[in-house]
Parts: sequence; structure tokens; C-alpha cells
Amino acid sequence: MSEFAKIKFFNKIDTVTGYCEYCNEQSIMVGIVQDFYRCTNCGEDTKQHINGRIRYMQLSESDIDSIKKYQNGKTEI
Repeated sequence: MSEFAKIKFFNKIDTVTGYCEYCNEQSIMVGIVQDFYRCTNCGEDTKQHINGRIRYMQLSESDIDSIKKYQNGKTEI
């Protein structure tokens, strides 16, 4: 992969800063699928919640199942 292609690929990655409820620290969050982000400090997956402010909340079992189905190509989020 050429250097230009690598730069172009990494520009499409959705990254934000936010407070992780798992490690209780300000962190860079990397988008894994729509509205779901992974903390770069602890590696836990969170769900983005927007209600006057943006929060990254711990996932429920149904959220985890949704991510697995999306990654297997069975559904769209």
C-alpha cells in the first residue's frame, strides 16, 4: 500500500475525544460502527449518546449483539 493510500485510509477513521465510563478518563474514541466507539485507553466499546451533550456509555447485551450482527453483515445499524 502506498504512503498516499495509507494517509487517505486513515483520514476516513472517525475519531473523537470523550469521557470513558469504563476507565473514568478523558480519551480518544475510535468509531467501530455507527454510534459505537472504542476507547483507546482501556479498549472497551461504548455507545455514543447525544442528549444536550455527548456521552459515551457502557454497552448493554443487546448493543453487543447488534455490533456482532453488523460485523457479520447480517444487518445495518
